[in-house]
Amino acid sequence: MEPWLSEDQRAVVALARRFAREKIAPTYQAREKDGRIERALVREIGELGLIAPELPEAYGGLGQPGVTSGLIAEAIGYADINVAYLQILGSLTGKIIAEHAAPELAGHWLPRLVSGRAVIAIALTEPRGGSDAASLMLSARRDGERYILSGEKSSISMADQADAVVLFARTGRLEDGARGVSAFLVPMDTPGVGTARYTDLGSKAIGRSSIFFDDAAVPAANRLAAEGAGFVQVMQGFDFSRALIGLQVLGSAQASLDESWAYIQERQAFGGPLARHQGVTFPLAEAETQVAAARALCYHTLRLKDAGHPHTAEAAMCKWLAPKTAVDAIHQCLLTHGHYGWSMDLPHQQRLRDVMGLEIGDGTAQIMKLIIARERLKAPARP
Repeated sequence: MEPWLSEDQRAVVALARRFAREKIAPTYQAREKDGRIERALVREIGELGLIAPELPEAYGGLGQPGVTSGLIAEAIGYADINVAYLQILGSLTGKIIAEHAAPELAGHWLPRLVSGRAVIAIALTEPRGGSDAASLMLSARRDGERYILSGEKSSISMADQADAVVLFARTGRLEDGARGVSAFLVPMDTPGVGTARYTDLGSKAIGRSSIFFDDAAVPAANRLAAEGAGFVQVMQGFDFSRALIGLQVLGSAQASLDESWAYIQERQAFGGPLARHQGVTFPLAEAETQVAAARALCYHTLRLKDAGHPHTAEAAMCKWLAPKTAVDAIHQCLLTHGHYGWSMDLPHQQRLRDVMGLEIGDGTAQIMKLIIARERLKAPARP
């Protein structure tokens, strides 16, 4: 366990690791076949305080620093990267709602989110584009004390398992760009809201769907932040979730590495264990080094956040480096297991497929590098 952790954090990590290994890990592959995360499991995780622990105690959170959320994401990601997404999604949408929702709206939804009694998805991507998020087409037309939502969101994780969604919609003209986008909290049982699930290569327990809004009405009180200001204000929450995603995928990579180190000590070939051969150990040693480096970057980013320092560039670094590192590490672990690794019976193939999706979702590597370049170009020269 990291020596810089507080006693509270050590206790949270111990709890998360124990629960993840005993309750979550054994059904990782079964969960893919079911195509969903059991709501009873979601409630258990919430009751243990492992969803959005950084939210204020007034909303049921623990008031913990952002680093604690990272510790939980990594611990659960070790057991099941998909279940770890619950924590990341809860932290992202919880932060948005806590900072921008009306008190009554936040008071209704956040205790349910933290306790695992509600799942709140986030809907940004549309069919015409994902990375160009400021060019949204889904419209929110003001009609007295409500807004009428019309259009489609695509590639929305957990949409068909969610109770509500943080929705980005256009309230202004298209030429207004980001200034014409507002955010809303929309219950998924709102009349006129429907979903259609995709058939994906991985992360099947999470699932992606399109969400259709057919003149769905939402109260004006469900708007998050001022009209037209939602995009700029709410997008800041992604700096937090990008670091958490990094730890989520690195936890999964570490699980494959640990299993591979054990395997090469047991597997006999050429008169002894595979661990005697540098050709086998060196690739794993390289992967361990790269995972450790990416992990350190993620926690550095979260500590910057907790200290109130800018961390947009660092968060973007986490988002492109950690998934790539995890994919490479898990791929090597699969190869290390030889013909056993190629079997669907072992978890490496599923981890590989699940992690690969996060090389795309929540921002591609190319977009993350654009963000890093933009931040560095506007920063003053370093001595």
